[in-house]
Amino acid sequence: MNLGQSSADRVYHAVRDMAVAFAFKPGERINELNLAKTLGTSRTPLREALNRLSAEGFLTFQTGQGFSCRSLDPGDILDLYEARQAVECEAVWLAAGRATDDDIHAIIAFLEQTEQQYHDGSPVETLVNLDEEFHMRMVHLSGNREMARLLANLNARLRFVRWIDMEELHGITPRHHFQIITALQARDGEAAVAAMRDHITRRREQATEAARKAVLRLYVPG
Repeated sequence: MNLGQSSADRVYHAVRDMAVAFAFKPGERINELNLAKTLGTSRTPLREALNRLSAEGFLTFQTGQGFSCRSLDPGDILDLYEARQAVECEAVWLAAGRATDDDIHAIIAFLEQTEQQYHDGSPVETLVNLDEEFHMRMVHLSGNREMARLLANLNARLRFVRWIDMEELHGITPRHHFQIITALQARDGEAAVAAMRDHITRRREQATEAARKAVLRLYVPG
């Protein structure tokens, strides 16, 4: 039983990684037989993984057509950013009243230790990981595990677009992060929410262009 569950988890995470990185082209129909051979698995754990990823928004499913890669439609990307903004603004409002001083100081230390990486030519993947880490830490300060679960899903579904977007951000991101945490440290919930909303809105406004560049990156590598 445990071995079967381990196999199902392995297949799920492998296909999830492929979906996050758009190893399948947007809208591409997934050939389950070929994918099962590639992953060295049977159709049962693969179908379980595909159903789970469809429910989580990484893939789409249509009766009679099967599973396909999700689109990179700018409208869909905007929806994800709006959902992310709703979750993170509410989370930072809760954090202003719930976070301990030690937890806030730990995030400030994290920002101070990692800020230089935004300026010294670190790989984009590293910067996206740091950005996601900051936002996940902020949501955890709310004490709401469901919000953290929702944000983890949104982060993964936005990750490819954020890779593209991050290439042009340079030192902007850490500056905004410091503004958010400074407001939180002052226990100013309204200022923290305003700073978070402004930060995510700036990225949301670039979503259409970032989605266009992401599609070009997939079809015209390099």
